[in-house]
Amino acid sequence: MKNESVAKILYEIADILEAQDVQWKPAAYRKAAMAIESLSEEVEDIYRGGGKKALLKIPGIGENISKKVEEMITTGGLGYYARLKKELPIDFGTLTAIPGLGPKKLKKLFNALGVRTLEELKEAAERGKIAGLEGFGEKSEQEILKGIALLEKTRGRALLGAILPDALAIVEKLKESKAVGRIGIAGSLRRMKETVGDIDILATSGEPGRVMGLFVSLPEVEAVFAKGMTKSSVHLKNGLDCDLRVVEEDSFGSALQYFTGSKDHNIALRKIAIKMGYKLSEYGIFKGEEKIAGRTEEEVYGRLGLPYIEPELRENTGEIEAAQEGRLPALIELEEVRGDLHVHTNWSDGSEPVEEVVLAARERGYEWVCISDHSQSLRIAHGLDERDLERQFDEIERVKGGITGIEVLRGIECDIRKDGSLDLMDETLERCDIVIGAVHSHFNLPMREMTERMMRAMENPNLDIIGHPTGRLLGEREAYELDWERLFDAAEDNGIAFEINAFPSRLDLDGAHIKAALAHGLQFAIGTDAHTKDQMDFMELGVATARRGWAEGKDVLNTLGAEDVRRRFSP
Repeated sequence: MKNESVAKILYEIADILEAQDVQWKPAAYRKAAMAIESLSEEVEDIYRGGGKKALLKIPGIGENISKKVEEMITTGGLGYYARLKKELPIDFGTLTAIPGLGPKKLKKLFNALGVRTLEELKEAAERGKIAGLEGFGEKSEQEILKGIALLEKTRGRALLGAILPDALAIVEKLKESKAVGRIGIAGSLRRMKETVGDIDILATSGEPGRVMGLFVSLPEVEAVFAKGMTKSSVHLKNGLDCDLRVVEEDSFGSALQYFTGSKDHNIALRKIAIKMGYKLSEYGIFKGEEKIAGRTEEEVYGRLGLPYIEPELRENTGEIEAAQEGRLPALIELEEVRGDLHVHTNWSDGSEPVEEVVLAARERGYEWVCISDHSQSLRIAHGLDERDLERQFDEIERVKGGITGIEVLRGIECDIRKDGSLDLMDETLERCDIVIGAVHSHFNLPMREMTERMMRAMENPNLDIIGHPTGRLLGEREAYELDWERLFDAAEDNGIAFEINAFPSRLDLDGAHIKAALAHGLQFAIGTDAHTKDQMDFMELGVATARRGWAEGKDVLNTLGAEDVRRRFSP
């Protein structure tokens, strides 16, 4: 049982219990699920190393849930879950991804119409059966159909943050074989797109048969589609397909470039090659019959008169012209990050206390970390009111007094109300080092109203950063409509930075919006939005997203020291 499988069952138990009006237990199961899916190692390995006692050390895992996790690990199933599913055989995991459909509404649909699956929900909505039900209506039915369309559009794709660790683990296992020479990930995964449809891996080897045999027998493999000397294709237990290609040593660079893509980027490169009298393919650059480049990507780009173009930029959105004119950005590197601007603790909906979060940040080599829990309007996340925040500040000061080598910034993720006002009194916000303003409700306002809501929030002198600015949840909720030119102008006038939220289901702002904001001279703050200390590793995804938006280190506030961050947002 992989972490995602255990977490999925725990999440679904929480949904079933909520649908049955069970109190407090759903929150406990969701907290445990979140803790397990964000672990940096497999929960089954933790159990094998220390048994149930080791499970109990995971934040959010108590005696009752630890027994259930133990049963899943040792038997591959869970009797309690099977019994609950018999009572409510609804595909909660899929259907709760549709905006407006929580567990209780899904139970209503099941009782009234027998809806259990996405297909049955779609049929009921298309036939107008939902609009007449109590608690729904025609608008709800249309929103459900829009949610289904979004879900269908993203089906078969997985979040970058979920798939990248699996792909890297496969590469590392293959690297252990002496039969493998050079090896690397290609495709949209290497370009760090927010969602991924499959995994492509390239390698060189003098013993391709041995490498392919190792590949198809990996424990991650669920089914083998094809096994050959140059290419093998498998279906992984994570739900995606994976291809391994073994190429010649002197073609590895050209193959890596070709299979990384994007398609549009490659077409543009081929046009350049043709103008120069060359032929460019996955096998190399050829002048007539002679291969003149192919061993490395740098060699391929160099032969085309270009400097090396980083994979995150290869979308044919101006990177080739920039390369020709010597305007390629010096993209931000993960090593430049000196702190995390958005981390939650158990004061709101995080798993660990302030002290553990700070220690986890120090272990990552950070110079500072900003504690940014939710404010009071977000009741489901146990948001903080003014008194709670003052008490948390006292705890932060106590923690700072006992931990050396790292600075702790006092922050808050303050809700932006429907009218654009902030959720806490100005007198309280003035005491914060960082105020992140974020929208958590009324997502469907018209563009003009939503834009003015954000602009009014920006006029508050205490606001420093707009958090997860588009509000999107990948595969679940579309971005809300905003007039970005007006928003960028307002941010520039008020000294506001935009967050690059690194949580895998957000990655918000995305690359295109980052690039547009850069044209206005705006700056960015990468926040992991971590709710467990292991989720602070999402920083890699935030940096990758910044790179996709052409951001350099100087554009990102995380590259500053703590005092410079404070000065950047001082009144």
